Amino acid sequence: MGIRIVSKKIKLFQNQEVRTYWDEKNELWYFSIIDVIEILTESPRPRKYWNALKAKLINEGSQLSHDLGQLKMRATDGKMRLTDVANTKQLLRLIQSIPSKKAEPFKLWLAKVGNERIQEISDPEQSLNRARENWQKAGRSKKWIEKRMSGQETRNKLTDSLKIALTNLSSL
Repeated sequence: MGIRIVSKKIKLFQNQEVRTYWDEKNELWYFSIIDVIEILTESPRPRKYWNALKAKLINEGSQLSHDLGQLKMRATDGKMRLTDVANTKQLLRLIQSIPSKKAEPFKLWLAKVGNERIQEISDPEQSLNRARENWQKAGRSKKWIEKRMSGQETRNKLTDSLKIALTNLSSL
C-alpha cells in the first residue's frame, strides 16, 4: 500500500472518533486500528493492546498482521503520524479476535451474514428475495424493483449469449 499522508477524515462509532481514509483508486475504506481497539476494549493503552494482539495473531499463524498497512493520520497532538490501518474486511476479521462486550454485536452480525450467505449458496432465490427486501427498506417502489430485477435478468441473458457466441467464434 505504501505510505500516504491522509487528510483528517473522522467517523463516529458510539460517539467516539475513528480516523478513516477512503482510497478512491481501490475503492476501499481504511480505519485506524488503534482507534477501533480503544473503543472496543476501553483499554487505557490501546497501542500496547494492539502489539500484544499482533503477537498473538502471528503465533496462531494468522497472516492478518502481515497484510495490514500504515498511513499517516493526524494524532491527538495534531501531528501526522504513521498508524496501522485495516480495510473493512481486515477490520471485521480483527474484531473477531478481540474479546469484548462491545465487539460482540459485530461478531453476532458476522455470524448472521455468514449463515445467510451459506443459505443463499444452497438456495439462490433467497438472495433475490433479500435484495428485494433491502430495496423495499430503502424506500424503492415496486415498479423500480421489478425494473431493476428484469434489467439484471436481461443483462445476464445478454452476457450468456455473448459468451456462447465468443466460444463458437474461437472454435472456428
